[in-house]
Amino acid sequence: MATKRVLIVFYSFTQQTKLLLKKFAAGLESEGVDVVMERLAPKEPYNFPFKSDFALFKAMVKTFCMLRLTVKPISEECFEEYDCVVLAGPTWSYNISGPVLDFLDRHGEDVCSGRRVVPFISCRSYWRVHYWEIKRFLTRCGAKVDPVVVFTHPTKEPFRFIGLVLQLRGKMVRKEGSWFRKYYPGYGHNEAQGLLAREKGVQLAKDLLGSG
Repeated sequence: MATKRVLIVFYSFTQQTKLLLKKFAAGLESEGVDVVMERLAPKEPYNFPFKSDFALFKAMVKTFCMLRLTVKPISEECFEEYDCVVLAGPTWSYNISGPVLDFLDRHGEDVCSGRRVVPFISCRSYWRVHYWEIKRFLTRCGAKVDPVVVFTHPTKEPFRFIGLVLQLRGKMVRKEGSWFRKYYPGYGHNEAQGLLAREKGVQLAKDLLGSG
């Protein structure tokens, strides 16, 4: 049987998407699938953490308006033949992140047309608009869109939102015994979600191999 190949194109701002994808890719590879990972790198990335509240506010307005962040040239490997493409990134102000939008505008058809594509979303909570948008983009590119894979931050609101803002401003409460940390143990995804991401990778691999 010919080896199956999966291309993972992703953008990760605070590295939460990247951490999940490492587990996801490990699940694919454990079943014998070849994985190629392509990280989207903006030419002029946002500073992290943001240096002021105003800088963060401006970025949130831009992302709400779906402004693009131009990415550096992608590798030639992206244009090779694959059995499946995984397009991954965070949700920004309900929407697709700027770098992923730029990728779709300039390379979506060349990379995704006629291929099976899995949308992979990492977000604080509100992902449905992001999914509707990316599904629309991919369908227009001629892709065969798979069901979405979504991971939301596990902490409850309002601490989930407060924790996000603190993280983006570089002001996360570090003291373990603080009252805030009782309700917000840490930013981002947890270990259980990493294990689930690996399982999702295994499931996709078995589906591609016809052994699921």
